[in-house]
Parts: sequence; C-alpha cells; structure tokens
Amino acid sequence: MTDWRQDRVGAALRGDNPTVLRRLGAGFAVVGDVQFLPGYCVLVTDTPGVDRLTDLPRPRRVDFLADLELLGEAVETVCARRDPAFRRINLEIQGNHDAFLHAHVWPRYDWEGRDHTWRPVALHPIERWRDPAPDTVLGPQHDDLRAELTAELDRLCVAAGR
Repeated sequence: MTDWRQDRVGAALRGDNPTVLRRLGAGFAVVGDVQFLPGYCVLVTDTPGVDRLTDLPRPRRVDFLADLELLGEAVETVCARRDPAFRRINLEIQGNHDAFLHAHVWPRYDWEGRDHTWRPVALHPIERWRDPAPDTVLGPQHDDLRAELTAELDRLCVAAGR
C-alpha cells in the first residue's frame, strides 16, 4: 500500500487522506500536516493532474477560488475564537514544492514575533516543517481544532447554499 502523501489528490478522492476536513465544490479542505501556526489548512484540487490554477477551465478556477475564500473564512473564524493573538490569514497559491494545485491558508498570530509577523510564512525557519516540534506534528492533540474547522466549514457551506 502506498503512502497517501505520495498522491494527496488521489487519496482524497479515494477517501484515504486522513487530513481531509470536508469536500468542497472544486477541492478538499485539509488540515496541514504541521501546525506550528495552529489552524493552518490547505485547499487541494479534486482534479487529478492539475498543476496550476490556469490548468482548470475558467468556471472551475472560479469555483476553486470560491472554495479558498470559504476555507479562509472558516480558518479566520475558528482561530480568532481560539486565540486572542490571532491577527489575520494569508492565502497563497505557490506550487513550488508539490506539483498539484493547492492553496495555503495560513493563520497569523502576534506571538510569532516581530521578525515573522510582517514576512511570508515561508520565511519561518525551515526546521518548523522538516523537523517540527512533536506538539506541532498533526495528531490527536489537534482533534478539537479539526472538529471546530469542520463544523465551521459545514456552517459556511449551508449559509452559502452549497
């Protein structure tokens, strides 16, 4: 059996990706593998083989971006409720490392410190991804966060008529 991380899109479509919070209109809302910024999520395309936003037909692009906005609102709502030091969210579509369309939803916090709050998350020390602290690796300690994010996504989808 292959590791679901080797094909995140296929694993989500098969129901084998354990990070999936909810299926949306053009993708899957997933919680990030590493939670050094609690609430970090990713929108993953539901179209295998798509590498860039422009690989999708324009109506699907709009659907993907609408899903990103919805996931961003859910992360913002949950993180603001959980941590008074929450500042904002950053939305990013990069595709520099993983060759499938995905968008990052980064919550930002005052406690990141002055050296980080004004810069992109990518400028945080690389060790936070490659050798993360045990409490930031996604695991059972994040079950409440996952449940809150899923509930907020469900609420927003109902409100949006999706």
